[in-house]
Amino acid sequence: MERIASCSCGQLTARVVGEPVRVSICHCLACQRRTGGPFSAQARFPRADVAPAGESSQYVQAGDEGPGARFHFCPRCGATVYYEPLGLPDYVSIPIGAFADPRFPAPTVSVYEERMHAWVVPPAAVEHFR
Repeated sequence: MERIASCSCGQLTARVVGEPVRVSICHCLACQRRTGGPFSAQARFPRADVAPAGESSQYVQAGDEGPGARFHFCPRCGATVYYEPLGLPDYVSIPIGAFADPRFPAPTVSVYEERMHAWVVPPAAVEHFR
């Protein structure tokens, strides 16, 4: 399986080969601020399976807990295409929306649920972490 994640203008991409090792949603405050939504949704892939292309600007964001991540976003349109979790150097995460594929696999993990908006209902088949 091959997928391509892209920014809004198409300048920055990440080609991925293989299936994600984890698809999750995160309700932490840092993700809420970064995405402008009540949670983020991302897929984690082995670094060897991800091939970025194009110019990216970077921003290191501390997480609610742990070392945070280095986000790569397009300097033209501002969309985040991939990020490197600083505590997981062998992996790259990609926001699910960057694939623009409604058939993308559903999340199986939901984290930081203590910060979840009261009206959000994660999928039933999800592992939950407070």
